[in-house]
Formats: sequence, C-alpha cells, structure tokens
Amino acid sequence: MVGALVALAVTSSSLNLFSMIGLVMLDGLVAKNGTLLLDYTHTLTRQGMPLKEALVEAGRTRLRPILMTTFTMVFGMLPTALALGEGAEYRSSMAWVLIGGLLTSTAFTLLVIPVVYTLAADFGSRFKRRFRQAQTTCQM
Repeated sequence: MVGALVALAVTSSSLNLFSMIGLVMLDGLVAKNGTLLLDYTHTLTRQGMPLKEALVEAGRTRLRPILMTTFTMVFGMLPTALALGEGAEYRSSMAWVLIGGLLTSTAFTLLVIPVVYTLAADFGSRFKRRFRQAQTTCQM
C-alpha cells in the first residue's frame, strides 16, 4: 500500500474509485506471491531442509515467477498509466497504484518476508522451549 500511495502522490493522481479497485487487485497479486514463497518454504522444510536453506532455495526458485508477474503487470499497465488510450485518464490512477504497489511489494516479498518469517520461527521455537521447561518444572 505504501508503494501505491507514493506512486499516486508522485504522479499527482487522486485516490478515487479506480485507484481503490487497483488496491484490491494489488492485494490479490501480492498475497499470491507471498503465499507461494512461504508454501514452497514449508514444502522444503517438511522434506528435512533447514529453515534458512529452505528460505534461500524458495526465494531462488520463486524469483523468476514473481518477477515475471510483476513486470507483466507493470508493462501491461503503462499505456493506461500514461493515459494513452481514449478515456484512460480516468483509469490512470488504478494503473499507477498497481505499478507502484507491485514494484514495492516485489522487494518486500523477496527480502522482508523471509526475514520476518525467520524471526517468527525463532521466537516460536524459543517459546516452545520455555513452555516445555515450565512443564517439566511443574511436574517435579
């Protein structure tokens, strides 16, 4: 959403019905990318790969499809964003939302999500370890 709002601000476009539709489309695309990345990570960890290696391998494997989705949408939205077609000036805000949001979310998906996932997994394992210690202490 940050990238979408920055793109609207840079292009002096308004937040209107078309840009809201762009936000809904953006949400679906971004969620798909993150879900596919984490799903493949889970598949690799279930096969016995350590978490950090699984995240790197999932990122390496999913990089091309994520970039292809992003660049396809960005280049597909450029004519609408530049208002080249008839009546496109009304829809240009939707295109700018998608372009800005997808470029930002691609970096977010590939860099930030694995880091946050690693931190959450470390926190979860520490919590489980402390919970088990508390249980053994109570049983004594």
